[in-house]
Amino acid sequence: MLDSHSLPAWIWIVIVVFAAAAQSARNAAQRSLTAQAGTLGATLVRFLYGLPFAALWVAVLQAMPATTAPVAHFGLSYFGWLLAGAIAQIAATAFLLAAMQTRQFVVGVAFSKTEVLQVALFSALFLGEVPGALALAAMVVASAGIVFLSLQGSAASREGNGASGYRSAMFGLASGACFAISAVGYRGASLQVPELSPWLAGAWGVMWAQAVQSVLMLAWLLWRSPQTVRAVMTGWRVSLVAGLMGAVASIGWFTAFAMQSAAQVRTLGLVEVFFSYLVSKRLFQEQALSPRELLGLGLVMLGLIGICLSI
Repeated sequence: MLDSHSLPAWIWIVIVVFAAAAQSARNAAQRSLTAQAGTLGATLVRFLYGLPFAALWVAVLQAMPATTAPVAHFGLSYFGWLLAGAIAQIAATAFLLAAMQTRQFVVGVAFSKTEVLQVALFSALFLGEVPGALALAAMVVASAGIVFLSLQGSAASREGNGASGYRSAMFGLASGACFAISAVGYRGASLQVPELSPWLAGAWGVMWAQAVQSVLMLAWLLWRSPQTVRAVMTGWRVSLVAGLMGAVASIGWFTAFAMQSAAQVRTLGLVEVFFSYLVSKRLFQEQALSPRELLGLGLVMLGLIGICLSI
């Protein structure tokens, strides 16, 4: 059976970078859906349309000789952690999409990345996973880079859309806090099934989480905004792309959480800021970043290098 002991220690780095790239593609697809289906509709898309792909991945892994294993026993503690992560992720995704509608794409994503130090704190408190000195220094440096990006965005807001800019900042910060809770919840869930390989633990985690998220969001929207559900179904082509990319990204995150601490995974996940920058320039043709924002991106990169060296 393929498990974490037969894999190189750095494989989680490759998985996280892959997941971040897929997440940037998913964000771009969701952004185009927001005008049609609204923020909550675009949030539903990543879960509802991603669920079939997640279920397919579980079936494929269970059938492979290298990963075949008895289906794990998912106890109450597993679902408790998973439910906390799933609900927090719904809120985080909605806040992130709302922020991206009022701010430059790359800066909106950057605000959400204030989660890193919160993940480290929550992981230490609830999971007993305390980062080493180098990892913690890397998190601080990367977070400082995010602060530079955020300060630049705030200055632009004061010069332009005042209230709108501050509202965007609040959306981003709220998204970061919810993403932090979500990451710790998913990491906690993976620790409840040590008998599974990281691949299977990640696959089952994504499928269960997206099932819960789809049911909760679909029920809410059918009650409060059935027209949103109709819009999501009408735009099925783009929704399918967003769902596929969302499922691929989530599979990467969950697999990485089964291999490494949530704080290290989410710190390296800041590489998404660079992918978002490329997407915003090439796809959405947004204005070039200022020297301060470039400095912020440089600090983030330094932090990413540090987190890779800390393993």
